[in-house]
Amino acid sequence: ASEGNDGVSAAENTPPRVPQGMPGERSSVFYSAGQFFFEYLVVVSLKKMPDGHYEPKITYQFPKRENLLKGQKEEEERLLQAIPLFCFPDGNNWAPTTEFTSETFSFVLTNVDGSRKIGYCRRLLPSGRGVQFPEVFCIISCLGCFGLFSKILDEVEKRRQISMAVIYPFMQGLRESPFPAPGKTVTIKSFIPESGTELIELTRPVDAHLEHVEFQALLQRLSPHLILHIFASATLERRLIFLAEELSVLSQCIHAVAALLYPFTWAHTYIPVVPECLLDTVCCPTPFMVGIQMRHLERVLEQPMEEALIVDLCEGKIIRAVGDEEEILPRKLQNEMLISLNRHNNNNNVHTSEQVNALVSEAFVHFFVRLVGHYASYIKWGRSGSGSFQERAFCKAITSKSCRRFVKKFVKTNMFSLFIEEAEKSRIPQEGNG
Repeated sequence: ASEGNDGVSAAENTPPRVPQGMPGERSSVFYSAGQFFFEYLVVVSLKKMPDGHYEPKITYQFPKRENLLKGQKEEEERLLQAIPLFCFPDGNNWAPTTEFTSETFSFVLTNVDGSRKIGYCRRLLPSGRGVQFPEVFCIISCLGCFGLFSKILDEVEKRRQISMAVIYPFMQGLRESPFPAPGKTVTIKSFIPESGTELIELTRPVDAHLEHVEFQALLQRLSPHLILHIFASATLERRLIFLAEELSVLSQCIHAVAALLYPFTWAHTYIPVVPECLLDTVCCPTPFMVGIQMRHLERVLEQPMEEALIVDLCEGKIIRAVGDEEEILPRKLQNEMLISLNRHNNNNNVHTSEQVNALVSEAFVHFFVRLVGHYASYIKWGRSGSGSFQERAFCKAITSKSCRRFVKKFVKTNMFSLFIEEAEKSRIPQEGNG
């Protein structure tokens, strides 16, 4: 069932299917090198309504789509209706201003078929005299690569200070360039009046599953101990609410928490920044991972909510918990992960963000490998080539009591079931056997 926007539902996030040929490789968004960088660039501005309040509206869209089939046209309209809401999720209480620090954040929309689109946003104040409202430049893409799109938005912002007209040729150039493979670079030629032709290099990180992630954002705000409580709750697919005032903090931290689950994918409601009008999402009885602005805290706490973990990212503390978070993960593995996270924390100034990403991810992937890495040996292959997972034997094979207790719960989650479903489909010869 889809919630929110009639089919383009940000609330109900079903994970996309893994393409064949990639056993167990899941990431929140799939893409292949060579496809378009983006689908649209839209500008969302605040427009005054007859009753005096302001509403976000799309004031510019590139490219304009002609000749769409009926179904595509409906989907496009749904998408374009949903975007303004997520570009200004903080409601309509805006006043014109002369000062505004530009901010970068992202949101995720899910289509009826479960495919995801990401909106990369830069909210900025247009240059010019007098008081103005901020506007949002939003790039809609199927590709998950936050660092790369932040760089593109830097270029858009630089051009916006000159004039809107200079943005168009740059985006056209980008649209005509193929998306690079991991580790590769694409060079975009770009002309700016007064400063001539520039070459802009856009490089994708080597490790594709980490390119939408900034683990440092999490480590800077939460102690390793709390990060493990959050991770434990996420592995059992509970309800998670994150609070912060800044949209960029919310979207960075939630993407980071979802990425801790790799190679599994969060398979439920996932809204990095919940628009004000969707705040009742927190009443859902099903699992969710959502970000809410701190100003709505009172409203959220008043809602009739099932058990949830509520995390304050500003103060770095947990406001509400179920109470058993400390006991969920097997103690020995939990301590190993704590040591690992503390080590990165102590060297925070030494590592680049890529190094932090790799080190943190490694600790969590290692946790899953230790607990469920033996899954492939428990898929029984039939003559027809289809596999069936032997769950009981798989759990029995775990000798440690505390590990077995955790795994028995973990195998019942959606993320594990989806992972195994893909594994049962993709019988691929091991490397070296052809």
